[in-house]
Amino acid sequence: MPALWVGLTYSQSALDAAWDLVKDFTLEEHNYLRTEVPKTALKTPFRTGTVGDLAGRVLEIARAGLHDRARLDGAGTDEAGFLDPLDEIQRSGNAPAEDLLARYAGAWGGSVDPVYEEEAY
Repeated sequence: MPALWVGLTYSQSALDAAWDLVKDFTLEEHNYLRTEVPKTALKTPFRTGTVGDLAGRVLEIARAGLHDRARLDGAGTDEAGFLDPLDEIQRSGNAPAEDLLARYAGAWGGSVDPVYEEEAY
């Protein structure tokens, strides 16, 4: 998540692209997203696609912002690789909470107790 925000906010071109993406959202659309995304996450229908499609565009903008930032490690790689886990979530269309709910309903047999072992750091 930090790389997402750095990519979006540390580059003027990324800020401009992010603003262009959302500047015409109506109040009704904001309210719709606020209500529906907690229920259906990336699968939430929005305009001509889904919130997952929107998330993909946000990740593209953040990645470009990180490329613009050009902070390289010893191997010459920029920070964009930190977005890879978010790319995987976006590609799969499943938010981490959905995976937890599936385990709760399946392998965990309706118990939350396994989360404390399986998701502990």
